[in-house]
Amino acid sequence: MNIQIFGKNKCFDTKKAQRYFKERNIKFQFINLDEKEMSKKEFESVLRQVGIDSMIDSKAKDKELLTMLNYLSDKEDKVYLNQHILKTPIVRNGKLATVGYEPNVWKTWD
Repeated sequence: MNIQIFGKNKCFDTKKAQRYFKERNIKFQFINLDEKEMSKKEFESVLRQVGIDSMIDSKAKDKELLTMLNYLSDKEDKVYLNQHILKTPIVRNGKLATVGYEPNVWKTWD
Protein backbone atom coordinates (compact mmCIF):
# COMPACT_ATOMS: atom_id res chain seq x y z
CA MET A 1 0.00 0.00 0.00
CA ASN A 2 1.09 3.53 -0.78
CA ILE A 3 -1.13 5.63 1.48
CA GLN A 4 -1.29 9.41 1.31
CA ILE A 5 -3.40 11.38 3.78
CA PHE A 6 -4.25 14.94 2.76
CA GLY A 7 -5.61 16.84 5.72
CA LYS A 8 -5.20 19.60 8.23
CA ASN A 9 -3.56 19.46 11.66
CA LYS A 10 -6.67 20.86 13.36
CA CYS A 11 -9.05 18.39 11.69
CA PHE A 12 -10.34 15.73 14.10
CA ASP A 13 -11.14 13.25 11.28
CA THR A 14 -7.63 13.68 9.85
CA LYS A 15 -6.16 12.78 13.24
CA LYS A 16 -8.45 9.73 13.43
CA ALA A 17 -7.32 8.60 9.96
CA GLN A 18 -3.67 8.92 10.95
CA ARG A 19 -4.34 6.93 14.12
CA TYR A 20 -6.17 4.23 12.11
CA PHE A 21 -3.12 3.58 9.92
CA LYS A 22 -0.60 3.92 12.78
CA GLU A 23 -2.45 1.32 14.87
CA ARG A 24 -2.24 -1.13 11.97
CA ASN A 25 1.45 -0.38 11.31
CA ILE A 26 0.64 0.84 7.81
CA LYS A 27 3.06 3.49 6.61
CA PHE A 28 1.52 6.64 5.19
CA GLN A 29 2.55 10.06 3.98
CA PHE A 30 0.76 13.00 5.58
CA ILE A 31 0.36 16.15 3.50
CA ASN A 32 -0.85 19.18 5.45
CA LEU A 33 -3.20 21.09 3.13
CA ASP A 34 -2.58 24.26 5.16
CA GLU A 35 1.04 24.17 3.97
CA LYS A 36 1.00 22.37 0.62
CA GLU A 37 -1.84 21.86 -1.83
CA MET A 38 -2.61 18.78 -3.89
CA SER A 39 -1.00 18.65 -7.31
CA LYS A 40 -3.28 18.78 -10.35
CA LYS A 41 -2.75 15.04 -10.99
CA GLU A 42 -3.48 14.12 -7.35
CA PHE A 43 -6.60 16.29 -7.40
CA GLU A 44 -7.85 14.76 -10.66
CA SER A 45 -7.17 11.23 -9.39
CA VAL A 46 -9.33 11.83 -6.30
CA LEU A 47 -11.94 13.62 -8.40
CA ARG A 48 -12.32 10.57 -10.68
CA GLN A 49 -12.87 8.32 -7.66
CA VAL A 50 -15.29 10.34 -5.53
CA GLY A 51 -16.70 13.21 -7.63
CA ILE A 52 -16.47 16.94 -7.00
CA ASP A 53 -19.49 17.23 -4.69
CA SER A 54 -18.00 14.71 -2.25
CA MET A 55 -14.77 16.70 -2.10
CA ILE A 56 -16.39 19.99 -1.05
CA ASP A 57 -16.77 20.69 2.66
CA SER A 58 -20.25 22.19 3.02
CA LYS A 59 -19.18 23.50 6.45
CA ALA A 60 -16.18 25.45 5.11
CA LYS A 61 -15.80 29.00 6.39
CA ASP A 62 -15.77 30.52 2.88
CA LYS A 63 -19.56 30.75 2.53
CA GLU A 64 -19.32 33.15 -0.42
CA LEU A 65 -17.31 30.64 -2.45
CA LEU A 66 -19.62 27.77 -1.46
CA THR A 67 -22.61 29.79 -2.67
CA MET A 68 -20.86 30.64 -5.94
CA LEU A 69 -20.12 26.96 -6.59
CA ASN A 70 -23.87 26.26 -6.63
CA TYR A 71 -24.14 28.35 -9.79
CA LEU A 72 -21.07 27.12 -11.67
CA SER A 73 -21.32 24.34 -14.22
CA ASP A 74 -17.56 23.66 -14.07
CA LYS A 75 -16.74 23.57 -10.34
CA GLU A 76 -13.57 21.49 -10.61
CA ASP A 77 -11.17 24.29 -11.55
CA LYS A 78 -12.56 26.65 -8.92
CA VAL A 79 -12.24 24.02 -6.18
CA TYR A 80 -8.70 23.11 -7.31
CA LEU A 81 -7.69 26.78 -7.02
CA ASN A 82 -9.39 27.07 -3.59
CA GLN A 83 -8.36 23.88 -1.81
CA HIS A 84 -9.16 25.37 1.59
CA ILE A 85 -12.77 24.24 1.00
CA LEU A 86 -11.87 20.55 0.58
CA LYS A 87 -13.39 18.07 3.01
CA THR A 88 -10.66 16.26 4.93
CA PRO A 89 -9.11 13.82 5.25
CA ILE A 90 -8.59 12.77 1.66
CA VAL A 91 -6.93 9.36 1.72
CA ARG A 92 -5.32 7.93 -1.41
CA ASN A 93 -4.00 4.48 -2.12
CA GLY A 94 -2.75 4.60 -5.71
CA LYS A 95 -5.83 5.22 -7.85
CA LEU A 96 -8.22 4.52 -4.96
CA ALA A 97 -9.40 7.41 -2.81
CA THR A 98 -11.82 8.34 -0.04
CA VAL A 99 -12.97 11.62 1.45
CA GLY A 100 -13.70 11.79 5.16
CA TYR A 101 -13.14 9.12 7.79
CA GLU A 102 -13.84 5.81 5.99
CA PRO A 103 -12.26 2.87 7.88
CA ASN A 104 -14.69 0.37 6.34
CA VAL A 105 -13.33 1.21 2.88
CA TRP A 106 -9.68 1.27 4.02
CA LYS A 107 -10.06 -2.28 5.39
CA THR A 108 -10.57 -3.51 1.82
CA TRP A 109 -7.31 -1.93 0.57
CA ASP A 110 -5.02 -4.95 0.84
